[in-house]
Amino acid sequence: MIYESRDVAATRPRLLPWSNLDGNPCYLVTDDTGTGRISRLADEIEAVQLGMADDLLGHAVDLLGDTRATAPQLRYLAACLAEALHDVHRIARSRGARLPVPHGDEEDPAAGRPSSSEGGRPR
Repeated sequence: MIYESRDVAATRPRLLPWSNLDGNPCYLVTDDTGTGRISRLADEIEAVQLGMADDLLGHAVDLLGDTRATAPQLRYLAACLAEALHDVHRIARSRGARLPVPHGDEEDPAAGRPSSSEGGRPR
């Protein structure tokens, strides 16, 4: 866990767009502003990852439309798409976890999401 600020009340930990050496997720505990150096670095890396995923998607459309594409090319494309999807999914989870929870939507501790019996949307 990385600590960016101790002067301001911490919010929920932010899932960072990289893993530690063991492949485990890294989290950042920061203040409500999210403007610290590590937060900005994470924002920049997320922007690069999203841009690369967008470029890859365009390449995928082109390659899938090419009837001469070989099996190794398509396998490589699938591997790259899986990696990009992993990155985009991590970014979505990180950003979703930082959204404010509407008043009255208590989290169901067993499921880790709002409970429909407590005013949350059913899943």
